[in-house]
Formats: sequence, structure tokens, C-alpha cells
Amino acid sequence: MAEEVSKVFDTILVLDFGSQYSHLITRRLREFNIYAEMLPCTQKISELSWKPKGVILSGGPYSVYEDGAPHVDHDVFALDVPILGICYGMQELAWINGKQVARGEKREYGPATLNVVDKVSPLFQGVDHSRVWMSHGDKLHGLPTGFKVIATSDNSPYCGISHESKPIYGIQFHPEVTHSTHGKILLKNFAVDLCHAQQNWTMENFIDTEIQRIRNLVGPTAEVIGAVSGGVDSTVASKLMTEAIGDRFHALLVDNGVLRLNEAAMVKETLGDGLGINLTVVDASEEFLSKLKGVADPEKKRKIIGNTFIHVFEREAAKIKPRDGKDIEFLLQGTLYPDVIESISFKGPSQTIKTHHNVGGLLEDMKLKLIEPLRELFKDEVRHLGELLGIPHDLVWRHPFPGPGIAIRVLGEVTPSQVQIARMADHIYIEEIKRAGLYHKIAQAFACLLPVKSVGVMGDQRTYEQVIALRAIETSDFMTADWFPFEHDFLKRVASRIVNEVDGVARVTYDITSKPPATVEWE
Repeated sequence: MAEEVSKVFDTILVLDFGSQYSHLITRRLREFNIYAEMLPCTQKISELSWKPKGVILSGGPYSVYEDGAPHVDHDVFALDVPILGICYGMQELAWINGKQVARGEKREYGPATLNVVDKVSPLFQGVDHSRVWMSHGDKLHGLPTGFKVIATSDNSPYCGISHESKPIYGIQFHPEVTHSTHGKILLKNFAVDLCHAQQNWTMENFIDTEIQRIRNLVGPTAEVIGAVSGGVDSTVASKLMTEAIGDRFHALLVDNGVLRLNEAAMVKETLGDGLGINLTVVDASEEFLSKLKGVADPEKKRKIIGNTFIHVFEREAAKIKPRDGKDIEFLLQGTLYPDVIESISFKGPSQTIKTHHNVGGLLEDMKLKLIEPLRELFKDEVRHLGELLGIPHDLVWRHPFPGPGIAIRVLGEVTPSQVQIARMADHIYIEEIKRAGLYHKIAQAFACLLPVKSVGVMGDQRTYEQVIALRAIETSDFMTADWFPFEHDFLKRVASRIVNEVDGVARVTYDITSKPPATVEWE
């Protein structure tokens, strides 16, 4: 799909050298309605089926002069398009054109003031004397062959360079982070003024393009199956598929017994009755809960839920009989671009913090062809797309909910009674957040049930019951997060309602741990 999108929309190619900021370059360009695609720095240019309007070389944690350091395919320079190197990307340009890169006297990390030397440089129009963000240990110790200085900072005499005759630029700082006050202007200067990329990447245009692509791919008779959860990603993907092929798309909601309060009924009403999606709801709650009995380890919970989901999904899918008498050929998944970025990013293997619930094994077992209509989209683009497709606002802007559901919000063994306690506490918490007008100011909020008991007093009697922990975070990307600063009266009201209305709870706490060191979920 990425190749087809890049053929329709002018595209800036971002080659990733492993920087933690690389995905932000792509995000910033999308904000200007310019399509950008990120590929690993090792991408062979000859293997591209499309030509980018420009190329950006990202930053990275390596040193260009070390053995094994990543390097760009030199064919990128034969594309004859503008090139921008950022931090490591700039050092890569220098290394290719005469070396001149070595360890700096000291690591430069933090803000610096940009001084533009070349006032007519198209890259730096509107960004002179702005604050920029530095994050590097290596630096240029001289100009690479054929380049000139166009910007400096107090500690970087080569803060910005450009080729004397070609549209090739290098900058030592990171314009993609918000700490660089005019970084967006610089990236827009590059993409629009230098690359002449059309600003036509909109969800309105995407809808038409994607619906036609789906129709061409599926054909006039084939049928598609997909799982829905009630979350925004699966809902938007399902609605888009329905717009493309009607009731030849079969959506399945598997009630695993650890959904939110009244979730299955709400999804049936909203997706089936409201949005016209061909939906089947399967109640497998007893099957899931029986397999979770006696299991307290969070990784085992996730694997049990994931494996059971695959089993149930396969079983129910086999009951669907396509009208043409053939087997179902396609599987819909709501994969988003951040998932794609994580899989292609030039970072090498990373430690698994926790297993993510996915429909993984279905492809090999069911031999279905995969359709991922949201694969090129960021979360905010998916939300905008959902609104254009007529999906209710409350659903489009609903907080994320983990695949294993309340099972990982009941710390310890998952039983029907424990699920009910966590479910009711969560419902009260979210209800009060919405009533206070705070829901859209919070990225994610939930209640979890702790595996401890606490002494309390109710009705002049001693109690010894369980503890609920509340969590609410602020974040723009879920890579880092901070706790939401509720007013004391709000927390007092929520705690009072939970203790009084949820049997089995004697105490309520509020989690004020940021990410890192904590994760968003407790398990």
C-alpha cells in the first residue's frame, strides 16, 4: 500500500538512522499536508517503485567513522532531488564528501541559538536567531568538499551547511522537536519551497484513493473478514471497508469477558445498527475466563487471551459462507503507521517490555491476504478520517483500551467477581471525568484492581477489602507520559463514589508515576 500512496501523492522520503526523533520528522511533514514516508537508512534506492520529491537523512545514535556504522545508499544522490541531513544525517553528508567528522570536545545536548550566515538561503527563511535543539557527541571539524557554511551557533561553527551547486543541506540540530522554536518552518521550507511537494495529503483525498484501492484489490465478488473491538482503529478500518465493498465485509466482535461495562452491546448498537457494518457478536466470555482461572502472571494472561482469541476467531470465521461459494480471501487489520515505523526503524532488536495483543497467527493459519487500510496513518489522521466517515465523535475520540482488556487491570488472578469490581470502578471514574469536562484533556485514564487488601471502616464496622488504583496520563505520542493533575475535590468525589458503590473496595489511590520509569498500564 505504501508504494501506491507514494505514487498518488508527492512524497518526502525520510531515511531513518535510528534516532528517537525520526518519526517526528514524518509527523511534522504530514502536518503541512505533505505525504512523508519513513524507510530504514539501508533502503536500496533501486528497489523503490516511486521517486521521492526530496530526501531527509535522520539523526541517529551512531558515529559515522566507526566500523559497522550505518550509511546511506549512494544512489540517493543520483535521484537529483533536494536532500536534507539532520544531525547524524549531516555528518553522513560530510563523511561521504571528504570526512571531517570526529568526536566533539564535549557532548552538546540542549538548546542553542541559531545564527543564519546566508540570509538568502531558502532553507532558513523565517528561522534566524531562533532557539534550536542540539543532541550530538560528534561534530564537523571542517567543511566537506563542495559545501559552504550557511548557519552557526555558539558551539557549532558548522551548524548549517549547503552544497555550493546542488540542493543538498545539512543541519546539526533537530528541527522536528518542539524545542526548536521554528523547526516546523524550516521543514516546510525544505518540503514546499525546495522540493516543491504538493500539499494535497488530506483525509478527504485519502478516502477516495483508499476506497478505490480496496475495490481494485478485493474485486467484485471476494469477501473480507476482520475483528473489531469498539476502539477507534478497528471501527474506522471497518467503516472504510464497508464503504468500499458493503456487506461483503464481515466484522466479528469477540466478547472475551474482560471488556468494559456494556461494551459488547454498545459496539453492536454503534457499529451494526448505527454505521451499517455487517457485524456478528460472539459471546466467548466463559471460555476466556475459564482459561484465565488461577493465572496471575501478566505475560501468561496476554498469551492466553491472544491464543484464545485466535481460536475463537477461526472457529467463528469458518461459519461464514460467502455467497460465491468460495472461502473468505482477505483479513482486515487496523495497523497504524507507528506500528509500521517500529518494525522498519533502524534500531536493531529491542527488549520486549510486554507482549502486545494482536491477531498475529491468523495469517499463517488461515492463509488470508492481509488488508491494512490505515497502515500509512498516524492516530490523529485516523481520528480525522473517522469523523469524515460519520463515526460518532465520542467513539472517534475514545481513550485507548488494551487488547487483553480488564484482565491486565485486575492485578493477580482474573475471576468474574474481580473483573466486575474493576469494571464498575472504571465506569465510575470515566463517568466523572466526562462529567467534569476533562475527558479530551486526558490521553488515557482507567482504574485497576490491586492484589492487596486494606483495613477500612464502613457503618461502624471494620472492613478488610480491596484497593483500586486510578491512573490518568497526558501524552502526545505515548512514548513518554506524565500524570494528569486532577483537582483534589475531583479525586475526593471519585474515591467516595467507588468505595460507596462498588462492593469489595475499601480504599482508592491515585498513581502519580510518569512514563518512564513506569509504563501506562500496570501490567
